[in-house]
Amino acid sequence: MEPIREPTHLDRELCYRALRARDARFDGRFFVAVRTTGIYCRPICPARTPKLENITFYSSAAAAQDDGYRPCLRCRPESSPELAAWRGTSNTVSRAMMLIAEGALDGEGADVEALAERLGVGARQLRRLFQKHLGTSPIVVAQTRRLLFAKKLVHETRMPMAHVASAAGFGSLRRFNDTFRTLYGRPPSELRRLRARPQGATGAITLSLSYIPPYDWRAMQRFFAARAIPGVEIVEENRYTRAIELDGSRGTIAVSPSTKKHNALSLTIRFPTVSALPAIVARVRRMFDLDADVRQIHATLRQDPLLATLVDARPGLRVPGAWDPFELLVRAILGQQIAVGAARGLAAKLVVKCGDALEPDARTDGITHTFPSATRVARADLSRLGMPRARATALTACALAVARDPHLFDPTRSVGETLAMLHALPGIGEWTAQYVALRALRDPDAFPATDIGIRRGAAEGSERPTAAAVRVRAEAWRPWRGYAAQYLWSREAPRGSQAASR
Repeated sequence: MEPIREPTHLDRELCYRALRARDARFDGRFFVAVRTTGIYCRPICPARTPKLENITFYSSAAAAQDDGYRPCLRCRPESSPELAAWRGTSNTVSRAMMLIAEGALDGEGADVEALAERLGVGARQLRRLFQKHLGTSPIVVAQTRRLLFAKKLVHETRMPMAHVASAAGFGSLRRFNDTFRTLYGRPPSELRRLRARPQGATGAITLSLSYIPPYDWRAMQRFFAARAIPGVEIVEENRYTRAIELDGSRGTIAVSPSTKKHNALSLTIRFPTVSALPAIVARVRRMFDLDADVRQIHATLRQDPLLATLVDARPGLRVPGAWDPFELLVRAILGQQIAVGAARGLAAKLVVKCGDALEPDARTDGITHTFPSATRVARADLSRLGMPRARATALTACALAVARDPHLFDPTRSVGETLAMLHALPGIGEWTAQYVALRALRDPDAFPATDIGIRRGAAEGSERPTAAAVRVRAEAWRPWRGYAAQYLWSREAPRGSQAASR
């Protein structure tokens, strides 16, 4: 088998040293294909290290599979962190991958032309970008994701094979079985028999979600605990639970550190539609920032002496995300110029007034409602929620905008386009727009420079720098200014202040 697709940006010597060291920091950054066995692995695979001349390195599992290699049954590439060496280098590829993760190329009639049209580029250009950054085509990427997700479900759950096929986006059980036989030389049921069948709650699916260490779970837990909306979210020791809504169906998710796997979170899903599982997993990964390339982020931020100190003190700090962009927009508006506790109280009132109740059999641990939809908020009388009239007016205007344009936060739009739309809405200033971009749009370079907490965190003496001065200094932090903001917020701030509430 010839190494015809090895990306030029992967340094063979560096990759081989990482492979020999089983360096977990490189897990997800590249994959290792061995020509003598026809198998591709993660760089942390415990198998004996092959000779360099027998290896081809790939930046994606899809490229390795497209060249005819089979996934390793020992290190399980489907369990690799969803990190890639190309991440951050192509905005179009990043947006396309988000759509693919949520099923844009699954099902009948899905094609690259339609995906490219949503992204505002030609199909030929999209294929060229994928070939450049991932070493293969969008279709192969989608097919590989489906197969690896299906294999993950086979290994980690008791789901019937028909449900596994549906959840992974296969059109039929027969097609699913045929694909597995072709790639693994055995049916999926035989792969399941090779593993002990895990235990789990009835009606629940539990999956492990890997990440590149370090990861500060406690910081993430404290962040969500301070903002947990009664009835929608509960944060207990080592566990975050919330109600979710997706395409009209409702259920719950629970996230906690994995007790069975290193460098992973455990996600338990209770949801009536199995085909929604890939989209749920993708959202949770973004919400808990599991795909951050901490090695690259820290290398950039450590060039600033102040940030170097903060990074060394808390290397696992991540940027908390949000389940839904509209929900995050509402939270940001409610939190303008007030402490986090007060904003949480307003959100609780809004949920009671506008939220949809879960079915009785779906309620768990005090979770009773989903967060209100834009349509419900737009129709509601918000005058008695206990906030200034101007803020209520802004909330209604934003809800109307999202209700009229459900694709306002569509990842096919660039961050710049979405920010321009947000700025056009009443009550949305630069701070709110940048905060939404950081947590909801997952823009790693979003930077609310006017935030008092950031300005306080950037101070190295008694005098607090201006927002303009912070912006100038932050140019050296690109494209990771959002992570710099998180580190600046992590410096001690007075309790109850707006800075502490971020």
